[in-house]
Amino acid sequence: MTTLQEQQVIQDRFKERMDEDELLNCMRCGFCLPSCPTYITSGYKESHSPRGRIALMKAVVDGLIEPDEDFETSLNQCLGCRACEPVCPSGVNYGHLLEEARDIINQNKKHSLPVRTVRKAVFEGLFPHQNRMRNFTGLLGFYQRSGLQKVARATGIMKLFPESLATMERVLPKVPTIKEMKNRPRFLPAEAPETKKVAFFTGCLMDTMFLETNNATMKLLQLAGCEIIIPESQNCCGALHGHSGEKNGSKELAKKNIQAFEDLDVDYIITNAGGCGAFLVDYDHLLKDDPAWKERALAFKNKIKDITEILFEVRFHEKVKLELPFQIVTYQDSCHLRNVMKTAAAPRALLQAIEGIEFKEMKDADRCCGSAGIYNIVESEMSMQILDYKMEQTKATHASTVVTANPGCLLQMKLGIEREGLNEKMRAVHIVDLLMEAVK
Repeated sequence: MTTLQEQQVIQDRFKERMDEDELLNCMRCGFCLPSCPTYITSGYKESHSPRGRIALMKAVVDGLIEPDEDFETSLNQCLGCRACEPVCPSGVNYGHLLEEARDIINQNKKHSLPVRTVRKAVFEGLFPHQNRMRNFTGLLGFYQRSGLQKVARATGIMKLFPESLATMERVLPKVPTIKEMKNRPRFLPAEAPETKKVAFFTGCLMDTMFLETNNATMKLLQLAGCEIIIPESQNCCGALHGHSGEKNGSKELAKKNIQAFEDLDVDYIITNAGGCGAFLVDYDHLLKDDPAWKERALAFKNKIKDITEILFEVRFHEKVKLELPFQIVTYQDSCHLRNVMKTAAAPRALLQAIEGIEFKEMKDADRCCGSAGIYNIVESEMSMQILDYKMEQTKATHASTVVTANPGCLLQMKLGIEREGLNEKMRAVHIVDLLMEAVK
C-alpha cells in the first residue's frame, strides 16, 4: 500500500520528470484502442487503454488525482507491447512514458521486505552478472538431469505453485551444462563468400537457457557469409530493469554494452530476441540526458539489426537450400520486434522460402501473446486470458508448427500448447531453429 507521503513524493517527481509535451501529444483520438490487448481483454475499460493511461499520467502531473493503488494497477496491467505506437497518428512514444512512470513509482515507493529482497537479488545480484546467470541456470539444468524434476512431478509438489508457473515448469527447454555455457567462441569465420562483418549480441537468457538457439544463430550467420565477433564483456541488455522501474540499473548495463561493442569494426550488431533488440535500439533515448553517452548510444543503436533482417538482406534464403517435410507453419510476431524494430516482413519471407511447408497467416498475429517479460508471472490472470485468445487464432490455422522470434513468446506459446493439450499435434519453435532444421 502506498502511503499518502509516498504519493505526494511520487506526484512531485511526476511533475519534474514526465515529458509533458509527450503527454499532450495524445489527442485522445482512440486509434490505439483496437490495438491494445488489455483494453479489449478487460471489457473495454478505458483505464486499461493507452489513451486512458496517458490521461491518468497527465492527471497526476496536474494534481487532479493521486498516484494511488488504482493508478499503479492500471500501469502494471499494461503489457508494454507498444502496439499502440505504430497506429498513433500523433506518434506518441507511449513506451517511454510508461517506463518513466514505472521508474518514478518504484524508486519512490517503499516495498515490503520480501519484495525488496527479491528485487535486489534479481536486478542487482543476478541479471547484471553473466557468470551468476550461468550458475543459476546451471542449477535448473541439474534439477532437470538429476531426477529431481521427475520426483517433483511424481509427488505433486508442483501443484503447490500457481497453475501458470507449474505449467511453465513443464515447457522449459533442456538447459545445457555450465561447461557448455562457458565454452563460447569469441570469433567465427564466414563459411561462404563474405558478405558482412557482424558482432553478435548473445543476451543473458539466450546464452544460457536458449544456448542452442544462439548456436544456431551463429551458424546461420556463418552460412550467410558473415564473419562474427562475440565480445566477452557484453552483458544483459537491461530490458527487465527498464520495464520494471529500475532505470538506473538499465543505464549502467547500457553503458557497459556500448563500451563492449563500440570499438569493433563491424557492419551490424545482430540480435535474435525481439525484446532485447527493442531495448537496445532505445539506448539513445535511455541515455538522452547524459552528454557523455548520448552520441555513443545513437551510434550503437544504428548498428542493431535482427537476425531475420540480416539473413533477408544478404539473400540467405536464395543462396542456401531450405527444405522440410510437409507441415503447416504459422508465425506469432514478437511485439517489440514488430512495433519497435519494425521487423515483420523479413521473418515471413524466410519462412515462405522453405520448400515443403505451407505458411498460413494467423489472425491477429501482431497481437501480444501475453508473455511480456515477467508479465505472465506477476499478472497471470490477464496474461492467461490474452493467451487463450491467441491459442484460438493459432488453432484456427491448423498449424503443427508455431514460429516465434523471442524467447518469452516462445515459452508463452509452449505454455499455450501445453494448456490446450496439443503437445502431440503442435510445437512452438524459434525461427532460427526452424531455419537451421531446414538447411540442406
